[in-house]
Formats: sequence, structure tokens, C-alpha cells
Amino acid sequence: MKILQVITSLDPRGGGPMEGVRQIARAALAWGQATTVVCLDAPGQAFLEGNPFTAVALGPGILSYRYTSRLVSWLREHASEYDAVVVNGIWQYGSFAVWRALRGAGVPYFVFPHGMLDPYFKRAHPLKHMKKLLYWRLGEYRVLRDARAVLFTCEEEMLLAREPFSPYRVREQVVGFGTAPPPYQREHALADYHLAFPELAGRRTLLFLGRLHAKKGCDLLIEAFAVLARRDPQWHLVMAGPATPAFSAQLKALAARLGLASRITWAGMLSGTGKWGALYAADAFVLPSHQENFGIAVAEALACGTPVLISSRINIWREIDADGAGLVASDDVAGTTNMLLRWADLDNAARGSMRERAKLCFATRFDIRVVARRLSDTIARLVATPDPGSRQNPLRDSQDAMDDSARHPAALR
Repeated sequence: MKILQVITSLDPRGGGPMEGVRQIARAALAWGQATTVVCLDAPGQAFLEGNPFTAVALGPGILSYRYTSRLVSWLREHASEYDAVVVNGIWQYGSFAVWRALRGAGVPYFVFPHGMLDPYFKRAHPLKHMKKLLYWRLGEYRVLRDARAVLFTCEEEMLLAREPFSPYRVREQVVGFGTAPPPYQREHALADYHLAFPELAGRRTLLFLGRLHAKKGCDLLIEAFAVLARRDPQWHLVMAGPATPAFSAQLKALAARLGLASRITWAGMLSGTGKWGALYAADAFVLPSHQENFGIAVAEALACGTPVLISSRINIWREIDADGAGLVASDDVAGTTNMLLRWADLDNAARGSMRERAKLCFATRFDIRVVARRLSDTIARLVATPDPGSRQNPLRDSQDAMDDSARHPAALR
């Protein structure tokens, strides 16, 4: 199969979706499937080179919506060269442009929303949600409605996506998501990590790895760890990741107030062997986040055989719980505290068993090689199946009788 991926940007600073496209394309090369990626970056960017796919840059797009007339023109000229098109992300012009270009063209498209339909954003950013409601009515609803399928990373993402917008009529398909196995041997990564942090050698550590941000529940973790630290002197917390100076100072002040100054290591941003060494060395990885569509760091911890202690706001919690690869709790101080104490109370045999289940969970669910094959097989099956034209509710509201393109401001440009 020839698959065309569409994404707003391939800039690595964009995080999850971009890295997912890169890793899936690299994995697909193993069975001879080449990928082309269209983005709205300006041509000539360094990050467009050296990728495991052919990059076509049609930007720069205008403003945050990233509008460009070149995308529809390119798609109408080249889409027939591909068996399917996969759109990564919504709320920017790329998704609407694919809908405009492929209506009636005979080339099926799929949409990977990557958590962008999560109701958390409605609660956290109500003003932005009002703008999204307008976008939904003007075009995004039709983008998802007419896709051959909307692809979700996990069951929880699919269930949550049904909540914030109406009408919502889509064909749902859970295909998973993941990351590559560790690129370094355990011994090599551990040696480099302990060289950088010799005070942690031989200590029992809990690891937070990621951006230090209020959404990640960092304050909950510190307050919960204070309870564990008072009860058991053997545990140490490692907080690894970038943070704004203001939020970093706020967290360190909280730790000092709770008497944890000597029980927390602020490791900063870790990469390479330092990051993987931290994941290998940790007794458990902890992320009490208030919202995560997937959580790449969670999958990376599992790949190292490190159990994960996560909140039920991380959308892959059902899979973690079902596989016994960690513990799950509510995203509050009480839930996080209880989770840490439950972990500390496990005996060595139980922790060892959970480590084995963590590795198995990664291998069967989140290894990007498995995910890429599953995605390819799913697309091939759905492309080969005649489009039934049916949706959750086959009745279209009266607004659909109007000309769709005229209802979207970008279509008038």
C-alpha cells in the first residue's frame, strides 16, 4: 500500500504526533512500505531532511490556522497516487483541506485526532472551546463524519471523544499508538546515568520524567511523596524534565516546606543514555497527570520493564490496569498518596512480577513495530471494504443540506 500522511508540522518540537509519524514510517520500511508526508512547514527547514519518508513542504501556512491554498491544489493533483490518506490532528487547515480535496475523489482518508477531542480542554480552556465550537460547525464535524474511519490511540480516547462536540457522527477504530524500544543497552545507560548522578546509585527511586507543568500533577506527586517519605526513609524521588523558572521555583518551595529538600533530585532535562538510564534505574515511573492522551514516557518506561504508577486521566490506563503493568489512581492528592503507599507495600516478588508484565505490555501493545503493522493492516482492510456510507446516526441535520464548502471561511479564499 502507498499511504500519504498529512500533518501540520514536522518540527520535532511539536512532540507526539510528529514523532509518531516518523517512527511509524521507519517501522513500515521493514516490510517495504514507503511513506510520503505532506506538511505545512516552509521548504528548506533542516528537520525536513534525513527522515524515513519523503517530505513535501507546502508552507508556510498563514497564522495559527496554517492556511495555504497550495495544499488543496497539491492533493487534487497527487492524491490518486496513494491508496489512502491519513490526517494527523484537527483544528488547523490541514484536516479541512483534505476533506475539500478528496470529496468525490475516490481516495479514502482517515483522521488521527491524537487526543484533540478530549473534554479536558473544554474545562481547562473554555474560551478556546468556544472557538472550536465554531470550527466544528463550519467544517471539522464534516471532516470526521466523511472519513473512512477516525483512528484512536486507545479505548479511553475514543470514549472521551464522544463528549465535547455535537453532532458527532463518525466511524470509530482503535488502532493504538506507541514508541520504539530502548536504543541503548541497560548496562550502558545505567552506567552513564549513575556517572551523572552518583548520589542515586543503590537508592530506591520513583521517577517523574517529562515536562514539569501543572497539568502533569507535579504538585500532587510531591505532596503524596511527602507522606511516603515520612513513613519510609529508603525512598527517593527524581523529578526529571524541563520547567519554566517560575514553576520550578514553586515546586522546590513546596518540597522545602514539606521537608523534602534532601529526598528529591531535580535532574533537569534528560536525553540519550541519561533518560534511558533513569527509566531503567527507577523502581517505578510516576505520572499523576490531569490529562494525557497517550503518554509516550509511560510506554518508554514499560519498554524498560519499569512499572508505571499513573492517574486515570492518562488515556491508556485501561490497558495498563488490564495487563497488571502498574497501578492506577485518581488525579488528586489522596489518590496519588494511596497509589504510592500501595506500591511501597508490595513485596519484592510482586514488584518483580509487575516488571515482567510491564515488558510484556509494551511488547504486545505499544511497540511501534506492532502498532505500525496494526495500523497498516487496519487501513488496508477498511480500504478494501466498500464504504457503507452509514454513520452512528445516518440522518443529517438540516445544516448539511447547505453547501459545505461555502460554510467554511478558508474555502472562500
